[in-house]
Parts: sequence; structure tokens; C-alpha cells
Amino acid sequence: MFKKILIANRGEIACRVIQTARKMGIKTVAVYSDADKESRHVELADEAVHIGAAPSRESYLQMDRIIEACKKTGAEAVHPGYGFLSENEAFARKVEEEGIAFIGPKHYSIAAMGDKIASKKLAGEAKVNTIPGWNDAIESPEQAVQIAKDIGYPVMIKASAGGGGKGLRVAFNDKEAFEGFSSCQNEARNSFGDDRVFIEKFVEEPRHIEIQVLGDSHGNVIYLNERECSIQRRHQKVIEEAPSPFISEETRKAMGEQAVALAKAVKYQSAGTVEFVVGKDQGFYFLEMNTRLQVEHPVTECITGLDLVELMIRVAAGEKLPLAQADVKRNGWAIECRINAEDPFRNFLPSTGRLVRFQPPKESMFAGDTEHLYGVRVDTGVFDGGEIPMYYDSMIAKLIVHGRDRAHAIARMREALNGFVIRGVSSNIPFQAALLSHPKFVAGDFNTGFIAEHYAGGFHAEDVPHREPGFLIALAAFMNRRYRARASRISGQLEGHGVKIGEQFVVVTQDADGTQHHHDVSVTDYEVGSGSSAVTVDGKTYQMSTRAPIGAVSVQGHVDGQPFVAQVERGAGKNPLALRISHDGAQIEATVLSPLGARLLKLMPFKAPPDLSKFLMSPMPGLLVDVAVQPGQKVMAGEKLAVIEAMKMENVLFAAQDGVVAKVVASKGESLAVDQVIVEFE
Repeated sequence: MFKKILIANRGEIACRVIQTARKMGIKTVAVYSDADKESRHVELADEAVHIGAAPSRESYLQMDRIIEACKKTGAEAVHPGYGFLSENEAFARKVEEEGIAFIGPKHYSIAAMGDKIASKKLAGEAKVNTIPGWNDAIESPEQAVQIAKDIGYPVMIKASAGGGGKGLRVAFNDKEAFEGFSSCQNEARNSFGDDRVFIEKFVEEPRHIEIQVLGDSHGNVIYLNERECSIQRRHQKVIEEAPSPFISEETRKAMGEQAVALAKAVKYQSAGTVEFVVGKDQGFYFLEMNTRLQVEHPVTECITGLDLVELMIRVAAGEKLPLAQADVKRNGWAIECRINAEDPFRNFLPSTGRLVRFQPPKESMFAGDTEHLYGVRVDTGVFDGGEIPMYYDSMIAKLIVHGRDRAHAIARMREALNGFVIRGVSSNIPFQAALLSHPKFVAGDFNTGFIAEHYAGGFHAEDVPHREPGFLIALAAFMNRRYRARASRISGQLEGHGVKIGEQFVVVTQDADGTQHHHDVSVTDYEVGSGSSAVTVDGKTYQMSTRAPIGAVSVQGHVDGQPFVAQVERGAGKNPLALRISHDGAQIEATVLSPLGARLLKLMPFKAPPDLSKFLMSPMPGLLVDVAVQPGQKVMAGEKLAVIEAMKMENVLFAAQDGVVAKVVASKGESLAVDQVIVEFE
């Protein structure tokens, strides 16, 4: 067994590998860029080597520097994680040539499967079902349109070296095929240095289901069941679960056996994933093989009770697989939510900056630990007070739960999301909560178009109706009553002018247009120790209690005997007096006043937000790659104005209405802050 391994990655996956290595008694070496010198993976590893500047091209993609770091530290093996160099055949070969073990498949397997064009042909030979398409590199957008017409729309345009949703477009007509081809080519060239693009038929109502396989150097290959990854936004997975609520036992077995046949055809030795697209009739087609550990591997670890990172390391060290196909278990139901630094209410734009608070729910399952299952696990590469850099992926954590069955896992996940506190950067937690409570998701009735269909116009606060809106109002009054109780106990108050608590309150919420909603609330039977109270809102009474300390954002308690977890913050929104209450993805800003205070508030004038339509503002922090307009130029609605690069993705900003450019404020190459003005209109 290896004594020391180097992890050629960053973030949560580097931390995940370190946890297993530590369990196995293996020393670890981290590598880091300028942006990551304070990061969690550097802190967790036994030693760390600096490998370059912040952009990945100058650090995590520098093969020679990583190999040099291995030699310098005496690391006998490299674990590449996912992304970066994990599926780079040249890197795997170089590592092997230097006498260092690659904790992943052999370079020839990566080469065979990494080229999507070659892999399709191989899959066909191995008797694996494949999708109709044009499997040679395409020269020009005109040729792309012609091929698309021959296959029949809709078609999928894909970069041969693509991955992670980069260099991928779906086209429904000639115009989209023409434009999609060009943008795929550019994205592929920038992200992977390889601009070959191919086209295939797009399966309608498709589900994305993948099979986890595991092979050793002795010719044994097994499959570890499937993962359901259909909940995707723009081809990026959002929620993954194992098993799939959709496929039958026969389909599972057939897919598993085809995946094993394909892995054997390329002499696969390591953990890998064969991705299938499954139609509504359970017909399945090979999509691609990921020759690395997947982001969503923890859901498979939960239901099988195996540590996939440990098995990868053991196989790379030449050991035989410790189990046969008949030994693979399938216990309970696991779900993973990807927690991303993005703002769901601003079209999911990346949100970078400092994590003012990062407080995940309490863990009862841990990465690398196969003993404690049926609980909550958080895999992350960040910490409280850390920085989210703009150079890398937007994922900050993975929240994983394991339940007895699907309903139990969903309930457990909703509770865990309620208690997950992230402040300083926006996160997609409200969106995850909305998905988990969607009746179609709960019923298991969804495909890869689920998010595009149900959230076609983007995601808005009103998309998350709360089951019990009165509960949010009651919680605001209840928490306010606790703050008042503490204030009344502060010593040195002027006699006759001390804080009076009172029992009658009015909770005021306000719409964006200034419309106020007043709710009469009474808070009675207050107990100091348990904080228990009877809270009556608009005639309905809730019995509430909590032992959460004043000032805690995550509040655990009981309402009518049932446990709840919610987030309560004072002064977090626009109004410094308001309480922001978040629960099950819904959020309100509530001001709790005395009846007199509420009457006076009605008399206050409403201050409308300023008109910002004359400005093009940067919707996120990032690099201004291009400004496509000049002062004095007339622009039409929908015309391209600027391009911003953030978190490895290009974001094009379009004109919202017709107008004339007055001046261009920001210049190309500038690093922009959120809401920074780029262009002013007349």
C-alpha cells in the first residue's frame, strides 16, 4: 500500500480524498494556487506545495508542476479527483512514465472513453445501446446545420472533449444549430484546448441515469447499482439520488451488465461511471463514460456501504476487488443536493466573496466512514470566514442524506436544508428546498427537462409557497417575544421607562410595491426556561418552544409537538428592524410591532426603488471579456452588449430594450464587482 499520495485537485473533492487516506494511514500532499493558499484542503493535508497563479490554466492544469511536486515530496501516487486533469490521458500517461501510480484508470482506457466520438464506436462494438448521430468532427456551422437536418431536430451539439455541461447546446432549428455550433467550439477551445464538435439525436423526455462500475487490475469488474441524475439545470446536475425511482429491476440489471461489458472492453481498472439516457419506455442508450470519481459518488456509498475512494486506492495499488457482484448491497435511499454559490433569484448567477457564516447542519454520517449510515453528511472544501474565489467551480458543499426509503430521505433532506446556514454569498438552498417539495419530484415523476419546464421563467420567491404561511408569521412574533424578554432583564433601566413586553403584537410584511399586510398576533403563556409560548395568528394557535440561544441563526424547536428547524435573522434584509424568517425554501421579512407602532407605520410613505433601466450593470463578480458596443450606437432589444467570464463559464449580457449607448463605463479586461455599471444609455 502507498505511504504517501498527492491530490491533484482542490475544494471538497481534495478534502474527501484526504479523509479516506487518513483512515488508511496514508500521508497526503495537497497542491494549491495563489487563490487557495488559505483553503481547507491545504489545511487538512500533511504537506502542501504551491503550483502557480489563480487561474486553473496556470496551476491545477499544469502537469509538469504536479509531477514535480510528487517527486519533491516523495508521493508514490496521484489522485486527480474530478474535473481538471482527472480525465486527461496525457497526464495519466506522464504520471505512469515517471513511476508514480495514477489513482484512476490506465491512460488507454481514458483515451478510449474520453473521446466521445471513439467511445460511441467502441460501445457499439461491445453491444451497448447507442444513440443515432454524426460521430465525426464537424468542420463548419453550415455543415452542422446540414447534419442536424439529416438527423432531425431536436439535436444535441457537443464538444468531443466536453464535460460538466461545458461545450454543450440543444438546437431545435437551423438558427440554433448554427449559433450553438460556434459557441460550443469556442467554449471547448477555451475550456479544454480541443475544439472538435459532434452532433446526435436528442432523446425526448429523457432521464439521466448512470451506473457506477469498479474494476481491478486482475480483470474483475462489478457494477454498484445506479444513480438518478435527471434533476439538472442547463446540463448541470442539481439533485442526485440512489437508487432511481424510475427503472425496473430488469432495466437495472440490463444497464449494469452493459456498463460492465463496456468497462471490460477498455480493460477498465478503477471507479468509473457509465452514463445512460433512458427514454420514457425504459429504452436506454449509452451517453458517455466518466473515467473518474463522480461528484455524486456519496449516494452510492450510502446505499452500498462501500468507500469508493478507498476502493480506488486499493485497486491502484494492485489489490483485487474485495467483493463480487452478488455481494453488492442496496440498502435504503440516499439523496444529494449540490449547494452552489449562486443566486437562484438572479437567474443563478455565480456569487463569489467571503463566507461570513458557514454553518452546515449537524453531521451523523461522515466521508470515508462506512460504519455510520442512515444520517446526514456534508462534504465541503470551505469553512466559516473563507473566501469563494471566482476562478473555480461554484459548488461549495454537497449535502447528503440516507433514509429508510425515498419519502424518509426527502423529509430528512428538507430538514437538513432548513438548518444549513450560508451568509455572505448567495446559495441555491431555497431552490433545492422548492424542488424537494414539488409534488412531481415527490412522486418521482420527472425527467431531465423538469427544471426547464417548471421554472421556465426563472426562479422567484413566490415559486416556494409555504404549506403553513401562518407558521412563519407566528415564528417571527415568538422570536421577537424572546428578544423582548431578554431586553426586559437588562439591568440599569430607568424606573418607569423599562422595556415592557406586552402580549399583543402586529406582524407586518411588505410586497415589492409597498403594499403592507398586517397580522394581529398574541403571544401568551411564555415560559423562561423552554421559551414555550402559545402564539395565535389570525385566530389559529400554535404551541411553540425552542432552546436556541438568542442570536442563533439556525433555530431548532417544536411546534404543536412536531420538531422544526428554521432560520431567523435580525436586520438581514433592507429593513434593519425586520426579522428574516426562512423555512422550507420560503422566506419572509416580518416587522413585529406594538398595535400603536403598526398604526403609525401605515402612515409612512413608501420609497420606490430607483429606475436602473438606463444602466447595464454587472449581474455578478467576474472578468469583463468583451464590450460589444460603442458610444452613440443604437441597440435593439436582445442584442449582445457584453461578455463576462466567471467560474469557468461565459455569460453574455443582452439588451433588455431598444436604446442608444451614451457611454461605455467599464473597459475590457477589468474585474467587475456585482452591480458595477458597464454601459450607460441615453
